[in-house]
Amino acid sequence: MSAPERIPPRSLTTAGMLAEGELTVRGRIREASNAALYCTVAHDGREAACIYKPVAGERPLWDFPDGTLAQREVAAYEVSEATGWGLVPPTVLREGPYGQGMCQLWIEGGPETELLALVDGDEPGEGWKAIGLADVGGGRTALLVHADDERLRRLAVLDAVINNADRKGGHLLPADGGRLYGIDHGVTFNTENKLRTLLWGWAGEPLTREAIEALGVLRAGLRAGGALAGRLAELITLAEVEATRARVEALLASGKHPEPGGEWPAIPWPPV
Repeated sequence: MSAPERIPPRSLTTAGMLAEGELTVRGRIREASNAALYCTVAHDGREAACIYKPVAGERPLWDFPDGTLAQREVAAYEVSEATGWGLVPPTVLREGPYGQGMCQLWIEGGPETELLALVDGDEPGEGWKAIGLADVGGGRTALLVHADDERLRRLAVLDAVINNADRKGGHLLPADGGRLYGIDHGVTFNTENKLRTLLWGWAGEPLTREAIEALGVLRAGLRAGGALAGRLAELITLAEVEATRARVEALLASGKHPEPGGEWPAIPWPPV
C-alpha cells in the first residue's frame, strides 16, 4: 500500500489534516494484533495515507487497565515532539468510521537500513552494539546486535521516558531523507517499570549531551502547569504523568542509559 501523496511528516499542517480531514478506510492490516485500518485522509484538496486504530478494536490488557492504546500512542507522539527529535509520525486522537481512535501518518519505507543482525562470536563488531544471545535452533546461539546509530540511541532515550514495553525490530521504520521513526506505542506509560526493548546496547553508558538537553526540556514541560504535563493529563492518568516525570528526573540524576531491572523480561518476544 502506498500513500497518495507524501506529506512531510514534520509539516505543521499534518496533524491538523489528520484530525480534521475526511477519513476513508481502504483496507485492514491483518498482521496487527488489534484492529488497524489503512486509510486515506483528505482535506482542502490534499490527501495522505494514514493508519487508523479504533478503540473499539482494542483487546483489553490486564497489565494496562487504564486508558486506551490509542491514547497512549498519542501521548508517545506528544513526548517525542517535545524532545524536538520527531521520532514518532504525526499522531492524533479523533473520531472515525468506527468511533474514536488513533490516526497516524503512514510512513513509506525509505532505503533499506540494516539495524538488527545476528552474528557469530561474543563480540558485536565495529558499528554494532550487543543485545544478548539468541537461540537460532539446532542447539546453536548467536549474538543479537543492533546498529550503533544515533537515531536508535534517541529512540532508546524516548523509550526509557515513556516506559515502552514493546520496542521490537518491526516497530522501527527507516524513511526517506535518513529519517527513522518508531511506531506502535500502545503499551507505554505504565507506572511500574516495564521497559522491554531491543535497544539495550547503550545500557549503563553515559547519556549524550543532546539527550541531557532533551530531557531538560521534558523536565520543564512536565512540571505542574507545564504544557506537556497538561497535554498528557488529557491522555493518560495523573499517576502515569507523575511516573513519566519521575523517569525523566531519574535519567537526569544518573546521567546514564537505564539497565534492565530484572523484574520484567528485558527483551520483547518475538523480537521482530
